[in-house]
Amino acid sequence: MTTSHQRQAHNPQIIPREKLDFHLNDQDIPRYWWDKSAFKTRFADAMSTTFPVGERFFISCVRDYRERVTDPALQQEIKDFIRQEGQHGMVHDLFNGRLKEQGVAVGALERIYKYWLFDFFRKYASRKHTLAFTAAAEHMTAIMVHLLFDTPEMIEQADPRLAGMYAWHAMEEMEHKAVAFDVMQKVAKVGYGMRILAFIEISVFFPLATFLVMDHMFKVDGMSRWQRAKAWTKGLWWLYGIGGLFTKPSFLGHYLAYLKPGFHPWQAGELGTYKLWLAELERSGDPIAAGQTLRMA
Repeated sequence: MTTSHQRQAHNPQIIPREKLDFHLNDQDIPRYWWDKSAFKTRFADAMSTTFPVGERFFISCVRDYRERVTDPALQQEIKDFIRQEGQHGMVHDLFNGRLKEQGVAVGALERIYKYWLFDFFRKYASRKHTLAFTAAAEHMTAIMVHLLFDTPEMIEQADPRLAGMYAWHAMEEMEHKAVAFDVMQKVAKVGYGMRILAFIEISVFFPLATFLVMDHMFKVDGMSRWQRAKAWTKGLWWLYGIGGLFTKPSFLGHYLAYLKPGFHPWQAGELGTYKLWLAELERSGDPIAAGQTLRMA
C-alpha cells in the first residue's frame, strides 16, 4: 500500500486556504447561474445545502481515530484535511444564505441532514462504519471533481464567481481525497465488506438526497408540474443518458475502481487542470481568476 510519505512525493500538498473572496454577496449573480439551466444549477445548489453539515460529519468521523495515528505525515494531513473541510463548510454556508433568500428551506434541510448523519447514523452505527461512509463519500466527490473540472465546459457555462467557488472546493477535495481512506485502512483497519457496504450506501444516498432537494427547489422557483417534468426529463438524460455525466467511461471506470480490493484514491492521479489553477491562485491571489484558468483545459 502507498504510504503517506510516498504520496506526498508524487501528489499535491494539502494546503488550507482561508479568507478567499468569491463575491457571493453580489446582487447580480443569476438564479440559474450554470448554463442558464434550472436543472444544472439546482443540482449544484442542492449539493451545496449538504456541505456545511456534511463537512462537519466527515471531520468528526476522521477525528474519531486521530489519537491513534502514529505517522507524523498522516497526522499533518488530518490536520490540514480538517482545516480545508471547515473552510468549505463556511463558504457554502455563506452561499446557502443566498438560497435561503430565494425561499429554499435551507434551515429545515440542514436539520434533516443533522438528524440522519449525527443523531441517527453516528449514534447507532460503529465508528468504523461512519468512517467507511466518509471515505466512500470522498471517493464520490473525487469522481465529480474529475468529471466537472478536467474539462472547460463547466467553467465556460457557469457564472465566474460560482465557478471559482466550486473550482476551489474541487481542487482542495482532490488534494485531500486520500486522507479518510488512509485513516480507514491504516488506523481503523476497516474490512473490505464494510468498505463496500458504505460505498453502496453513499451510491444510493447521494442521488436520492440531491434529487429530493432539487424537487423542492423547483417548486420554490414556481415551476409548474409540466415545467418540472421537462426539467427532469432533460436533466436526467444529461446525467444518465448516452454519453451522460454518469455514463461516461471516465466516470464508470473511476466509480467502479473502488470495488477493487487493492484500490487507493491516488491511483487516479491528480486533476489534470490542478497546476493551472494553482499557478494562477499563487500569482494573483484571486480564486475567481484561478477558476477561469480551467477554460484552458
